Amino acid sequence: MAELDGAVAVVTGATGTVGAGIARVLAARGARVVVHHRDSAEAAEALAAEVGGVAAMGDLREPGQVEGVLHAAVEAFGRLDVLVNNAGVQPVTALPELTLPQWREVFAGNADTTFLASSAAARLMGPLGGGSIISIASIEGTSPAVGHAHYAASKAAVLAHTKAAAVEYGPMRIRVNAVSPGLIARPGIEQQWPEGVDRWRRSAPLTRLGSPRDVGEACAFLASPRASWITGQNLVVDGGVSARAAW
Repeated sequence: MAELDGAVAVVTGATGTVGAGIARVLAARGARVVVHHRDSAEAAEALAAEVGGVAAMGDLREPGQVEGVLHAAVEAFGRLDVLVNNAGVQPVTALPELTLPQWREVFAGNADTTFLASSAAARLMGPLGGGSIISIASIEGTSPAVGHAHYAASKAAVLAHTKAAAVEYGPMRIRVNAVSPGLIARPGIEQQWPEGVDRWRRSAPLTRLGSPRDVGEACAFLASPRASWITGQNLVVDGGVSARAAW
């Protein structure tokens, strides 16, 4: 399906496993994709060549660099229709040992970047007639895991920002939604965390880890005309884990 034919999309953090999956699905649906990276130029250029897009570098914690990444879409393709806020960080630190600098670093990488990129995108999309902003949150935004207090809180902030931005950007014909993935497969995860992967498979009604394509398909739907009356929502993509009772 070429349901995004002609659309221009920026995917932040596109050289990571999930980001690359999102970029590939959007391109397969017809979008022209700007592949954002912070310090992975070779991987970004390779992915951009694969999907027929362009690469753009920038530290999304810095407002000026955020503007540069989003303007790269306009410079390359003349417009901006879709922003996927995928860039982020996910360290593990036990809450009793967590320091204020560590807390702030995670909020800067997850919540600040979402706010800055969404604000910059809205300034470009509004005069062009609207668009779609999709932020990658997490099921931990509502169900924190041990060692992820800072990460979970930052993703909860992303979910709250999604609703607030949907309310305030709606009159500009900009839809704002979130996608909350569960555990996504990546190279080496079964060797690095065998107990966790096994526990996930036993807990998930669909009995498998998610794939980057699963997340990409959710983003493609929310970016497409099929979701034209959907805004302020959080689409959970977790194989059913959150449907299971925790007691």
